[in-house]
Amino acid sequence: MPAPDSSSPLSRPAFLHFLSARVGASLAFQIVSVAVGWQVYELSGSALDLGLIGLAQFLPMAALTLVVGHVADRYDRRRIVAICMAIEALATLTLAVAALHGLGGRPLIYATLIVMSSARAFEAPTLTTLIPAIVPRAWLPRATALSSSGGQIAQIAGPALGGVGYGLGAGWIYCVAAALYLTAFASIASMAIDRPPPRKEPTTWRTLFAGITFIFQRRLLLGTLSLDLFAVLLGGATALLPIFAKDILNAGPWALGALRAAPACGAMLMSLALARLSLGEHVGRLLFGALLLFGVATTVFGLSTSIPLSVAALIVLGAADSISVVVRSSLVQLNTPDHMLGRVSAVNTLFVSASNQLGEFESGMLAALVGAVPAVVIGGVGTMAVAGLWMWWFPELRKLRTLTPA
Repeated sequence: MPAPDSSSPLSRPAFLHFLSARVGASLAFQIVSVAVGWQVYELSGSALDLGLIGLAQFLPMAALTLVVGHVADRYDRRRIVAICMAIEALATLTLAVAALHGLGGRPLIYATLIVMSSARAFEAPTLTTLIPAIVPRAWLPRATALSSSGGQIAQIAGPALGGVGYGLGAGWIYCVAAALYLTAFASIASMAIDRPPPRKEPTTWRTLFAGITFIFQRRLLLGTLSLDLFAVLLGGATALLPIFAKDILNAGPWALGALRAAPACGAMLMSLALARLSLGEHVGRLLFGALLLFGVATTVFGLSTSIPLSVAALIVLGAADSISVVVRSSLVQLNTPDHMLGRVSAVNTLFVSASNQLGEFESGMLAALVGAVPAVVIGGVGTMAVAGLWMWWFPELRKLRTLTPA
C-alpha cells in the first residue's frame, strides 16, 4: 500500500482501524466461502446445490434492505458493524463445531449461511457509510480505492488460506475464520469517530423507501447501479469454480483457492493504481470499457481448459470489475447527503449482492441445465450485451466526465 503521508487517508488512525476491520472481516468471509463451496460439492456433487449457496446469501439481503438502511441512518453505525461481526464469529464457530463432529450436513450449512448473511446485510452497507465520517470528502475516491484494495488483498489471501487449509479439515479452517471475525470486531469497536449524532426521523413508509426513491430520481445513480447489477449478474462464474477446478481443470482444493484468488489479484492491483491516480476526465467511457473487458474475460475463462489461462482471465476480470466498484461507490458517497447515506448504501449493497450472490444462483441453475462451460460463456456474452444497451439507455452515464457532483 502507499506510504502514509499527511494528505493520505492512511494518516488517519480511524481509517487504519476501519481498514483493519474491513480486511479481517473480508478475509474471514472469503475463507468461509471457499470452505463451504468445497464442502457442499463434496457432499452432493451438484451444481444446483452450489447455486443454492448464493441464494442463501442473497435472500436475507433482499428481505432486510429497507430495514438495514433505516437502522444505519438512525443509530450508531460503528456499533451496528461491531454487533454484526460478533454474530458472524459465532455463526462461523457453529460451522466449525459441526464440521469437527460430523453434524448437520447441508441443511445446517445453509441455515448458518442465512444467519451470517443476515448479519452481513446490516454490516456491509453500514461499514461503507463510515468512510465519509473518518476522512474529508475530497479524499473519498482515494479512501474508497484503498478500502477496495484492502478487500481485494483479503480476497487473494482468503481463498488461498481456505483452499490449502481445507486440506487440514473444514472444522479447523472455520476456527481460523472465526478468529479473524473477532479481530475485526476488536478493530471496529475501538475505532474513534467524530460524527454528529444521527438525525432520527419518524419511521414512515416514506422514510423506509427514501433510499430507493432517491436513486430513482437520479438517473446517473440509477444507471450506474443497475448497470453493475445486470452485468455482473450475468457474468457471475464464482459459484461454478469448484466444478471448473475439479472436473474441467482436473485439480484439487489448491486450484479452487487459486481460481478464487485470481480476480482479487487483478482487482487489488487496479485498486492500488486508482488510489494513486485519478480516473481521468472520461469516467463514463472508462466504466463501459471495463465492463466490456469483464465480459470478454468471463468468456475466455469459460472456454479455457488450462489452469494458467483460466487464472489469467480471472485476473483481468477482477481488474475490470474493480474500476466499476470504485466508480459506483464514489458516485454514491459524493452524491448522497449523510442523513440519507445509510438507506442509499443499503440499496447499493442490495444491487451488489444481487449481482454476486443471485448471480451465483443463476449460474448454478443455468449450469444444471446446459453445463458449466456454456453457462459461463452465455454469461460473458450477456455482460457485453448489457454494457451496449446501457450505453444507449443512459447516454448521460456514457458521457460522464468526473465523479464530482455538479
